Amino acid sequence: MTTIKLHNTKSRSKEAFAPIDPQNVRMYVCGPTVYDRAHLGNARPVVVFDVLFRLLRHVYGADHVTYARNFTDVDDKINARAAESGREIGEITAETTQWFLDDMGALGALEPTHMPRATQYIPQMVAMIADLIDRGHAYAAEGHVLFAVDSWREGYGQLSGRSVDDMIAGARVEVAPYKKNPMDFVLWKPSDAEQPGWESPWGRGRPGWHIECSAMSHDLLGESFDIHGGGNDLMFPHHENEIAQSCCANPKGEFARYWLHNEMLQVEGKKMSKSLGNFFTVRDLLDKGVPGEVVRFVFLQTHYRKPMDWTEKKAAEAEATLRKWRALTAGIEPTASAAAAVVDALADDLNTAGVIAEMHKLAAAGDAAGLLAAGQLLGLLSEDMGVWAKGPVVDLSTHEAQLFAARQAAMETKDFAEVDRLKAAYTEAGLEVRMSKTGVELVPGTGFDAAKLEALA
Repeated sequence: MTTIKLHNTKSRSKEAFAPIDPQNVRMYVCGPTVYDRAHLGNARPVVVFDVLFRLLRHVYGADHVTYARNFTDVDDKINARAAESGREIGEITAETTQWFLDDMGALGALEPTHMPRATQYIPQMVAMIADLIDRGHAYAAEGHVLFAVDSWREGYGQLSGRSVDDMIAGARVEVAPYKKNPMDFVLWKPSDAEQPGWESPWGRGRPGWHIECSAMSHDLLGESFDIHGGGNDLMFPHHENEIAQSCCANPKGEFARYWLHNEMLQVEGKKMSKSLGNFFTVRDLLDKGVPGEVVRFVFLQTHYRKPMDWTEKKAAEAEATLRKWRALTAGIEPTASAAAAVVDALADDLNTAGVIAEMHKLAAAGDAAGLLAAGQLLGLLSEDMGVWAKGPVVDLSTHEAQLFAARQAAMETKDFAEVDRLKAAYTEAGLEVRMSKTGVELVPGTGFDAAKLEALA
């Protein structure tokens, strides 16, 4: 059996993955707060952990992997959206949840085994909070319930590698008179008449953010499971707080054995932000005509633990590569399994860039069946993902040969008029022209228009 190695944030090292139960490998990933469209950064962990889900299914069997990813559908951002729009909270969360599923489906993400919504697990959250109070790890104060960080001081901070004292010194935490310690965090908070709320032993209220994932993962995966994932922006305080409350509520369990965190996303070398004008959603890209498969390919070119830079150039190059690979694999059946080199690369801490390098080798060797098997392991080159590439296939190699021959002739005659004419025509058709001493390469951009090439054939 293939040995999977994963970088465990908790140990800060790459470890051989050994599941608690190979017959039921369990993974939990923090999902979105559903109040608006998912932006491009939201999509990165979805793709990263979709690839891990596919790898686990490949190694252990599709029936032996359980993947849970939640929806946070009770949150102050949702409340604010409802107040400003005049719409019902349930209407907003139902709509935005479906938006998320549709957009992530367009990126080729498989639906997890379980997709729990926080509002479906309020009783489990209340029960866990009550248990934490009984065990001396939480306390009620002014309608709130807070986790007492000092009650688990020896364990708090192990994931992020910081001591409680250091956290207090550098933290931006809510200062409230009812807190015993500035680091104590909310498990339950009161709701007014305008806010969603549920009855509890501490009055009508709603859960804090952190308790949601602890209650849902415990209910669906048990007190000990294999993998917990999410973006590295969740490491502290969200994941740190999850560990504290879960381990204190279930002291005989391990909670999650392996912790994986993906790095953040940039756009054209800068942090994505509305103030810089480089903020956009997945739907924005799809509506502009950027295929979901292209977005996925760009993501996979960068290792999940490194910052990923989205650029239009990368998108154009990804589209060109996928068009060539789809033309090569058209009408071909994939091999029964991806090549060993492909699986080994992916099993080495999700080295998707290494897999893509192997795919380039397979394409160069004309191994269409092997290329297709490798692509499908990554969630690429599937039939349902390829609608965007259907239609007449343009053989760019003919045009590349034409331009190369014109340039060779021009080198002899010193007359470059024909070369300039062809370059201008290809650029007008939306192709990037790359010329070197050894050859010519034409790369379709996002504005590529095949019809404009017909007169140049």
